[in-house]
Amino acid sequence: MGNKPYSKGLEGVVADESGICKIDGNEGKLYYRGYSIDDLAACSNYEEVAYLLLYERLPTIAELKDFSQRMRQSRPLSQPVLDMIRSFPASAHPMELLQSAISYLSGYVKHRIEHSPTCNCRDTLYQISQIASVVAAYGRYRENREYVAPRMDLSHGANFLYMLHGTEPEPLEGEIMDKCLLLHAEHDFNASTFAARVVASTLSTCYCSISSAIGALYGSLHGGANQRVIEMAEEIGDKNNVAAWVDKALAQKRKVMGMGHREYKAKDPRAKIIQNFLEQLSEKKNDFRYYEILQEVEKDFRGKMETAGKPIYPNVDFYSGAVYRLLDIPAILFTPIFAMGRVAGWLAHILEQRADNRIYRPESLWTGPDPRDYVPIEKR
Repeated sequence: MGNKPYSKGLEGVVADESGICKIDGNEGKLYYRGYSIDDLAACSNYEEVAYLLLYERLPTIAELKDFSQRMRQSRPLSQPVLDMIRSFPASAHPMELLQSAISYLSGYVKHRIEHSPTCNCRDTLYQISQIASVVAAYGRYRENREYVAPRMDLSHGANFLYMLHGTEPEPLEGEIMDKCLLLHAEHDFNASTFAARVVASTLSTCYCSISSAIGALYGSLHGGANQRVIEMAEEIGDKNNVAAWVDKALAQKRKVMGMGHREYKAKDPRAKIIQNFLEQLSEKKNDFRYYEILQEVEKDFRGKMETAGKPIYPNVDFYSGAVYRLLDIPAILFTPIFAMGRVAGWLAHILEQRADNRIYRPESLWTGPDPRDYVPIEKR
């Protein structure tokens, strides 16, 4: 390696240029294609944000109508795909199903042009639409209920809740679900997005690239944290138990899930928005248990970390699981829902990678032995 720089985890290393997402970690700001996440969450929806990520600009009324129609027409799953989901082992995690299913779906896409920088991903939109359908179908099958066909008149988030529960969600619930997907749609060169770009750099298919991203997202240090947060809240049980629980966790050097982020030195802007969603749902359902527990964990843990000179803030996972729980979504689906939102960003990065591609090939720092002679097995 000589004097070449070395950074564990590639921290601080610039791997490529991108015009998709900007993170201002010091100020706690996030932008998609230059638009603030606060403005998008307040004014937009998932389908419009998916268009923005894929086409680099906001659509006109006519363009969004056409795009939404194409997305919605891509929602239904073919019978072989449904059979595959139904036969998936009940003991396995749905993220493993999702990783397999996205590759399986590729065999049922007509007129694929996968290896070209001008591939038809923007036309079919199967990757974005059908991941949500797969998660909903799995959620029903694991509870021995039948598949619910999608509706074309519902938003992406509302339709997912409809397919999962079999009843149309109330407007507030459908809107919150849709905006949660919007908030998860993109976040620069995180582990799963980088995995997608690495695979895309080989000129592999969109489906293989997204499959690799799903595998990275499965990890508890990435998308798996939202499920762990709700498990933490249930372990704590009551807001009055928080201080003792945090003290014990710190003494045991346990990680407080949902707290801290590699990029943010302030509160994750997505966490602020989702915290507000949680408050709205808690009021609607008259159930403040999760909200009170998580608020107290944030307050207590942050106070202790700041006293120790290590300020740590909530990330997007901290409040999202509680929102999903109040939407009657089982914890096992929390991380797949993260993938449902992020897939639009993954696809945008895959297309950006292909447009000016160079295959990724980093170097490693050799720490093995000096050259040595082979010893025949009878002399070892």
